[in-house]
Amino acid sequence: MFPTVAVSQGEPPEPEFTTEYGEMSFPSQFPDGTSISLTQWSHFVPLYDEWFQEYAQRWGEAHNVEVSVNMINLADLTSTLSASIAAGEGATIFEMSAPPTAFIDGLQSLADVNEAAAAAFGERTGTCERSSYLPVTDMWYGFCHGWVPDPGDYRRSLWEDAGFPEGPQTYQDLLEGGTKIYQDTGIAVGVGMSPEIDSEFYARALIWSHGGSIQDENGNVTFNSPEVLEAVRFQKELFENAMTPEVFAWNAASNNQTFIGGRASYIQNSISFYRSAQESAPEIAADAGFRPGLKGPGGDVKMPSHVWFIYVIPNYVTDPDKLAAAKKFMLDLENNYANASYYSKFYNFPAFPSRSEQLFAEGGWLDNDPWDAQPPDKLNLLKTAEEWTAWLGYPGYANPAISEVYESHLLSSMMADVVRGQKTPEEAVEDTNAEIEEIFAKWRERGMVGGGGN
Repeated sequence: MFPTVAVSQGEPPEPEFTTEYGEMSFPSQFPDGTSISLTQWSHFVPLYDEWFQEYAQRWGEAHNVEVSVNMINLADLTSTLSASIAAGEGATIFEMSAPPTAFIDGLQSLADVNEAAAAAFGERTGTCERSSYLPVTDMWYGFCHGWVPDPGDYRRSLWEDAGFPEGPQTYQDLLEGGTKIYQDTGIAVGVGMSPEIDSEFYARALIWSHGGSIQDENGNVTFNSPEVLEAVRFQKELFENAMTPEVFAWNAASNNQTFIGGRASYIQNSISFYRSAQESAPEIAADAGFRPGLKGPGGDVKMPSHVWFIYVIPNYVTDPDKLAAAKKFMLDLENNYANASYYSKFYNFPAFPSRSEQLFAEGGWLDNDPWDAQPPDKLNLLKTAEEWTAWLGYPGYANPAISEVYESHLLSSMMADVVRGQKTPEEAVEDTNAEIEEIFAKWRERGMVGGGGN
């Protein structure tokens, strides 16, 4: 039995396993002794982990495969994969939360899995494609089975009192309304400027929506631009009028906790904080509103996916039965993704929309939330999430240089330097651009990044 939950309306269909995906064929039963192990991050919605463990065991029993699942902290993923590749042993499958492009030399090509999935499931979301394929080497280094929208989240009552009954719609609204709320109530805008995931994603959303980017479609560095400079100047003004210094020391959970604690007027985060608030702070959950993101000066709205679910198989996995079982596990999970969406309380969006039709259907889960959102259609703006979602390499593909810029926390550190008065916006953008150029040059020498011009 799958986890007992307090809802029954519109539950997903029972999982089904098949032996054919596109041109890939699998046995219904694997040879005795076949085993696979998965290392993946502990989900932000605990019910998902409960469901997944049970699903994995059911899958194993159905296929005569011993399956073990090790859940670890999201922050430990990169170091764990790195150590396993260096040692030449470890889990069969790793689930990464961002494109692990720096490890391509140590990963199996999953072109066959991706081609089979496209043939069986149809259209794939852009954020998943561009977070699992590297054009310059023509390699599918991962299979991205899902992703997470990252909307803007605001306190409805505070913004209504400030004269914005629908919440902030532009960054200028965030500045004007956030300033008024802070002056009237002492409740600040809650966007981070510390070396952690949410601060990095906020900085990217701000820069993208102002028309800036780290690279272009071909892998050329484009960071030192008037648009990026304008975004940095905006952040300095926002901090000086509507924020507090605590954001310099935040971790990935801080904005969630601050919002749930009633101390933030606006944050940028996935809906996991909302699901937590429904249980621990129902009055805050009832007051939460959601935006697709904020418009920049030119009307652009670009928000990052909050995380990706990217399966990779290291090169040390060579047993053919183990490899086949691992690949079938990936495809079967995508095929049954309505369950993953449902038991994550709609945190998980499918890489292939056809695999979770109840999520997007008229009158479906996002229109009539079975997890007791009030009103029931509170989350239906997420139906358009793909239209305003970007990815780490936007407008190009993720690549090792982009991944290193992300892992190095260059953008959040740049914002903090300016806001603290340690650098002017011009100095900070120029210095950060030089660091980015150096990173790109290193990976371009190794043939992992295209471009080369400016």
